[in-house]
Amino acid sequence: MTTLPLRPGLRLRSRTCTTEVVVIRPGTGTGALECGGVPMTSPDDDQPAAAPPATGADGVQLGKRYTDPTHTLELLCTKAGAGPLTLGGTPLTVRAAKQLPASD
Repeated sequence: MTTLPLRPGLRLRSRTCTTEVVVIRPGTGTGALECGGVPMTSPDDDQPAAAPPATGADGVQLGKRYTDPTHTLELLCTKAGAGPLTLGGTPLTVRAAKQLPASD
């Protein structure tokens, strides 16, 4: 399995659970984008599913944006799953909502 180059609009799915994401910003990080410890694949890929993760992860939440520690990579979850999402072994976290300006 080869690692897909990340680009905006790229759709990816997990091979270990139901998670599906869309790349919003490809980031500058190196390493494979993984879900459940297995590299993510194209939705068209007919590769057999790997064993599900053994951890009791919080899961990937529908509609949430996930980012790396440098905040250069950004993914949008389009289908929830068990997760977790990682980039080169580093866990991705839910991106906090931006504060709106006060309307005083």
